[in-house]
Amino acid sequence: MKAGTKPPRGKGRADLTELVRAEISSRATRKPVLLRLVPGVAVHAVEHEIHRLLGNLLDNAQRHARSRVLVEVRQEGVHAELAVSDDGGGIAETDRERVFEPFTRLDESRSRSQGGPGLGLTIAREIVRTHGGTIGVEDAAEGGARFVVRLPLARHSPGNPP
Repeated sequence: MKAGTKPPRGKGRADLTELVRAEISSRATRKPVLLRLVPGVAVHAVEHEIHRLLGNLLDNAQRHARSRVLVEVRQEGVHAELAVSDDGGGIAETDRERVFEPFTRLDESRSRSQGGPGLGLTIAREIVRTHGGTIGVEDAAEGGARFVVRLPLARHSPGNPP
């Protein structure tokens, strides 16, 4: 395990849409957060780990957004898809893998007081991996970065046949 994550214990069926709603409602937002959520998208997850994942992605998006953040949840085939987008400057294609490396900070001029130590996205990737999913970054329609998490749907998870 890397970056302070632990193997997921206590996995249970969780409604990803409801986890997003709970995380958004529990935080003070620096920028408006728009939601596009399909109800009832269930995954097998350790809920506190998914909250940590969401918190890291939202912190990152709000730090880089110019005016807003968009969070989406939907079902895509046999996967739940969670996307967190911002309307900031985006991430160059050459840096899209590097942002998940420990202590990576693309804007070298930022001080540590304006952001974290550069572990949030590393931790996010480890959480996603321990839940059998993937995470990547692409261009957002809003002009910034769009982080996309894909997790197996609960009914397609190992040990829980469709």
